[in-house]
Amino acid sequence: MGDLFHEAVSWAAYVVAALLCVLGIGISVFSLSGTWLVVAAAVLTRLAVGAPGWLEVGLFILVAGVVEIFDSLAGAWGVRRRGGSAFTGLAAIGGGIAGMVIGSLGPFPVVGTLLGMLTGGFVAAYVVEWLRHGMNARALHVARGVLVGRLMVLVMKTGASLGMTILLVLGLAGE
Repeated sequence: MGDLFHEAVSWAAYVVAALLCVLGIGISVFSLSGTWLVVAAAVLTRLAVGAPGWLEVGLFILVAGVVEIFDSLAGAWGVRRRGGSAFTGLAAIGGGIAGMVIGSLGPFPVVGTLLGMLTGGFVAAYVVEWLRHGMNARALHVARGVLVGRLMVLVMKTGASLGMTILLVLGLAGE
C-alpha cells in the first residue's frame, strides 16, 4: 500500500509540475513571470520525488531572479537610452497593461492580448513623448525603443522558462 501511495504522489507531482511548466511558458509569452512557475515545478518534484537536486533548484531560483532584475531594468534603460523620460517608461508599462486588457476582449484573445500589450506600450510612449516635445520623429524613436525592449524581454522570459523546463524534464528523465 505504501508503494502504491508513493507512486500516486509521484505521478501527481509530475502532472502538476508539467502543468506549472506549460503555464509558465505560456504566461512568459505575455511578458509575465513564468520562470517562477517553473521554479515551483522544480521545488514540487524535488519534494515529491527527490529530483532535481537542491543545487539545480537554487540555479533555477537564480535564473528567475536575474530575469526579473533584467526585466525591471531593461524597460527603463531602453526608454532612457532613446532619450525618453522616466514618466514615458511608466506610461509605456501602463499602456501595455491597458493594451493587454483591451486586446484580450477581441475575437482572438491570445494574439490580441500580445498585440495589445505591444501596441499599448508603443502608443503610450509615443503620446507622452509627442506631448513633451511636439516632435514626431523623436516620439517615434522613443516608442520604437519601447517596442524593441518589450520584444527582447518577451523573448528572454519565454526562452528562460522554456530552457528551465527542458532542463527540468531532462533531469527528471535521468532519474
